[in-house]
Amino acid sequence: MSDTQHISYFTAEGLKKLKDELHFLKTKERTSVTNQIAEARDKGDLSENAEYDAAREAQGMLEARIAKLEDTLSNARLIDSNTIDTSKVSILTKVKIKNIKTKQVVQYTIVTQSEANLKEGKISIDSPIGHGLMGKKVGDKVDITVPAGVIPFEIIDISL
Repeated sequence: MSDTQHISYFTAEGLKKLKDELHFLKTKERTSVTNQIAEARDKGDLSENAEYDAAREAQGMLEARIAKLEDTLSNARLIDSNTIDTSKVSILTKVKIKNIKTKQVVQYTIVTQSEANLKEGKISIDSPIGHGLMGKKVGDKVDITVPAGVIPFEIIDISL
């Protein structure tokens, strides 16, 4: 495996979302950008044609995004929820934690960076809290450094 390859783990939902985006970009978006370039080209002198330059730039950005998605998909691994151990915090587990100082209880699902969505209670394994909780067990107390300082948490429950 080369240094440029980075294995990314996805849930079935996350992998489908990625594949759907790639399909959309390759079919609809690519056609749209190609049409924009053709329209701009038809307007005459390309050396002073801002529309043409903008369309070509959009095409370059689109192709870069497609290449990145293809690379991500080629190194993607599906996470099987049947093999997840709920005795400790790991990816795809729901973890209920209590802020020891404020007594506030929150529940998060630990997910990959690409699937993180705080509004849905999904935090990234790479976030300070997600990273700090990994491998911990129910009853463990852990101090997690976040931008606002250090927060002491107690793990109350781990489930799927």
